[in-house]
Amino acid sequence: MELPDKKYFSIGEVASLCNVKPHVLRYWETEFPQLSPGKRKGNRRYYQANDVLLVSKIKFLLYEKGFTIYGAKLSLKEKPITRDVDTLNSKNTKGVTDKAHTARISTGDYENLKKEIRLVIDVLDGKIET
Repeated sequence: MELPDKKYFSIGEVASLCNVKPHVLRYWETEFPQLSPGKRKGNRRYYQANDVLLVSKIKFLLYEKGFTIYGAKLSLKEKPITRDVDTLNSKNTKGVTDKAHTARISTGDYENLKKEIRLVIDVLDGKIET
């Protein structure tokens, strides 16, 4: 998507850029705390470029990927979880391991969690039938 070289966008401009209705944008503002455009006189919304990109990502998750609102919220919060575990390189795995240690998760619990996540991914990919 090509964004015009502007600092602020009205709700109508964002709606036409992202091909959604303005009332959908207002609803998404209530559901996604990350989406909070500034408001000016008369409660008019002014979106910035990063807001437009976020709207585009939300639309992609909901309409293209088929996520629920809840699933899209989780996806936006937990970016590493949406990636395939097998594609994580050792650097990213080390980062996750460090976070687990910081959160005081035992090594056994961490390994069990990794196995469960791999199982869920395999089920979602159709490798394992339930």
